[in-house]
Amino acid sequence: MTTYDAVVVGSGPNGLVAANLLVDRGWSVLVLEAQPTIGGAVASAEDVHPGFVHDTFSAFYPLAMASPTIQSLGLEEHGLRWRHAPAVLGHPFPDGSWAILHRDREITARLADAQHPGDGEAWLELCAEWDAVGEHLVHALLRPFPPVRPALSLLANLRKAGGLRFVRTLLTPAAEMGRHRFGGAGPTVLVAGNAGHADIPLDAPGSGLMGLLLAMLGQTVGFPVPEGGAGELAGALARRFASRGGELWCDAEVIGIDVEGGRAVGVRTPTERVRARRAVIADVAAPNLYGRLLAPGDVPERVARGMRQFEMDPGTVKVDWALSGPIPWLNEPAYAPGTVHVADSLTQMQDALNTVWTGRVPADPFMLTGQMTTSDPTRSPAGTESFWAYTHVPQEFRGDAGDGSIKGTWDASDRERMADRMQARMEALAPGFGERVLARRALGPRELEARNANLIGGAVNGGTAQLHQELVFRPVPGLGRAETGVPGLYLGSAAAHPGGGVHGAAGSNAARAAVLHERLRLGRLSTKSR
Repeated sequence: MTTYDAVVVGSGPNGLVAANLLVDRGWSVLVLEAQPTIGGAVASAEDVHPGFVHDTFSAFYPLAMASPTIQSLGLEEHGLRWRHAPAVLGHPFPDGSWAILHRDREITARLADAQHPGDGEAWLELCAEWDAVGEHLVHALLRPFPPVRPALSLLANLRKAGGLRFVRTLLTPAAEMGRHRFGGAGPTVLVAGNAGHADIPLDAPGSGLMGLLLAMLGQTVGFPVPEGGAGELAGALARRFASRGGELWCDAEVIGIDVEGGRAVGVRTPTERVRARRAVIADVAAPNLYGRLLAPGDVPERVARGMRQFEMDPGTVKVDWALSGPIPWLNEPAYAPGTVHVADSLTQMQDALNTVWTGRVPADPFMLTGQMTTSDPTRSPAGTESFWAYTHVPQEFRGDAGDGSIKGTWDASDRERMADRMQARMEALAPGFGERVLARRALGPRELEARNANLIGGAVNGGTAQLHQELVFRPVPGLGRAETGVPGLYLGSAAAHPGGGVHGAAGSNAARAAVLHERLRLGRLSTKSR
């Protein structure tokens, strides 16, 4: 039996962030990963077509760029290099026009004003308000709840952003925020489309905050990608960890967490037990942690009761294409965007997202897509494009709002029918798209979960991001922090506050909690020994 100060279950970005922070404290740390490769939902491979790198799950990382924790790790010293597309985000309309978000706000404003006079000035005003409070707001969102110090800084600067008027903006649903601020459709769909990255209905509070957060991060730090593929971000985290003496085992699935005297003391794999002197950090989906890794008798009753109401976010179908040439858009945008949102209008976007929440597969799905070679030329041969699109589908299937061909089993037939539907959306915006397809791969909810057990039913955010399961309600009411109710065990996954996204905050919060509780425990032991 081997023993370490801490054992981290899972090598996703949260797990690797926690491992790095603990090894920096001088702890001996072991990371255990069930898959043959590291990274969790931050991974890439040439498994679609030779010479084409595709990101298997996540692809763009504005939250990583804005995260104080990830930025403090100095990953550039361990081989990470960020790349940016000419423009951050684009939204093509059926008439061939585009809404474009450029990292230069003046360019974003100029393009918006050309479509609707006055929208450029309104966009710059929104950016100025964000400048006053944005950094403080991001820090508050990423710290353990309640974030006392960042919240005080946020309040101190709120007047510069317009005071209660800005607070109202944050609380306004994404669909209404654009209508209140802008006269044209462009800025409205940019904000709403960013809100669509989460599963909050666009007419619900919380969606406006999500949309504004991502839009303004695009305006300030961009939507960067790691050169060479998403896996390079995970690789840099792992290399940093190893350089400080940490150990990482792949093909080492954790099948149970050992609890003795009410305290987590180690983990079990199919072949051995590993002891943890100080802490176990679980970069694990909450249903798997409380429903599989812990024995029922070790789960506190209030946590078990809360988990019965835990809600996953919708599932996902992701399609990867290797294209022989650039996407033949109806009209080329003024600046080529890395991320492209696909919806004919705000109304259609809302309809598609609401259809998913009714348990049906949309006939015209809202799609988030990535032009990866446009963002990073190393992703495929010159003159080609590594491209993907994903869309959400219901966790509980109640029907197909399209032609009825999708049955909800998400077998090969369902996946290909959904991929056909998604490719047809691209063909409408880019005639001749299909003629450039060298290879296509469709991953459904089953395939995503098989590649990463945290993606239950293809859910990519660790649980719904709606307000009733955020802050002190995540993953269950009364927690809201990394503590699990089992001393020595800390939840460091997207299922914990602050939720999904590659920011490392859940891992950081878990590591900090482990260090703090170890200090308190040693203090109590020292007092008892006197």
